[in-house]
Amino acid sequence: MALEMKVPSPGESITEVEIAEWLVEDGDYVEKDQAIAEVDSDKATLELPAEASGIITLKAEEGDTVAVGEVVCLIDTEAEKPGGGDSAEEDVKEEQEKKESKEDSDKAPAKTEEPSKSSTPSQKQDDTYATGSPSPAAKKILDEKGVDPKSVSGSGKDGRITKEDAVQAKASMGTPGTGKRGESRKKMSMLRRKVAERLVAAKSETAMLTTFNEVDMSAIYALRKKYKEEFKDKHGVSLGFMSFFTLAVVRALEMYPDVNSMIDGDFQVKYDYKDISIAVSGPRGLMVPVVRNAENLSFRGVEEEVKRLALKARDGQITVDEMTGGTFTITNGGVFGSMMSTPIINPPQSGILGMHNIVDRPVAIDGHVEIRPMMYVALSYDHRIVDGKESVGFLVAIKEAVENPEELLMDNDIKRALEL
Repeated sequence: MALEMKVPSPGESITEVEIAEWLVEDGDYVEKDQAIAEVDSDKATLELPAEASGIITLKAEEGDTVAVGEVVCLIDTEAEKPGGGDSAEEDVKEEQEKKESKEDSDKAPAKTEEPSKSSTPSQKQDDTYATGSPSPAAKKILDEKGVDPKSVSGSGKDGRITKEDAVQAKASMGTPGTGKRGESRKKMSMLRRKVAERLVAAKSETAMLTTFNEVDMSAIYALRKKYKEEFKDKHGVSLGFMSFFTLAVVRALEMYPDVNSMIDGDFQVKYDYKDISIAVSGPRGLMVPVVRNAENLSFRGVEEEVKRLALKARDGQITVDEMTGGTFTITNGGVFGSMMSTPIINPPQSGILGMHNIVDRPVAIDGHVEIRPMMYVALSYDHRIVDGKESVGFLVAIKEAVENPEELLMDNDIKRALEL
């Protein structure tokens, strides 16, 4: 009996997917629930498990776009699983044949070749020093520059190219050098194409502006240094920067609710909850899983949820539902070394916070110059519903909370806030 495997619906509003990669080959025997393919939707990359055990027949190629409900393969459920004994014997026999073949080739007399009469040392020397040829030193210089000797006029005897000629020679801008000039062409995944489409839409359909500030990370550094080991021993997760910034964002969104809203036609929709999207880098590109109701989470709760979602994104197990419905986004380019950037809004949201790398810089503290760990932060916002005053105030609120977390994020009770 041949079982028809159809493309399941990965989520609401998704009507088609793309076969990113077959994990099995046509004619393979597959086990039930074995991952047989990776499929891309416009929101995530998901694995397609086998619905039964049997011999598989593929009905779609890698890169094909198939509709939800369309048949992508057949599984012959009556086919018997190949036995291991015969296969093992064949492997041993094949290995023995290879060994015997190698021994025969080793015993065969080596074939000697007579030197070609047309390539005697004297003739090679004549070619090397032929009219218009470069000297050894000149040839090395020309090779390093990628310059064709034929394009250089020699000033030496009989037009020979000297070292000085090679030093002065310049590669023609219109002439390819001697290096590789290949190129490759690969179709972007459906997810990457959708990301590109959304980024272009965000630039063209919103009145996006970005405001910047800088924060002194000294207070967070001190807290992490003092409590990170105890925190990890008790909760099994690290006390990272993301929990501080997530809770700082929650506080700022309470103060400036327009940043936690969106435009729907002629209406502005405000949310009384804070679903914070956290941009993470996955094997197939940028993923933005959502930390739900971040306003109800503690430092431990944020760190555990961020770790859980990041691991699922890394392993390609993230679901569409886990990346849908955020009200505000945080992205951390600092992990890749970014010093400053203008993050692009994640539609239909109205704001995104960009974190960057931390650099020791001299700053003025009470009239004195001190070296402090400083980070630039950026807020990109939709100016249609967020005014400049609110955007600047929002970023200042982030700065205040990060520079004074004990009072503004921990209610002056560090042990209680960290659940130690």
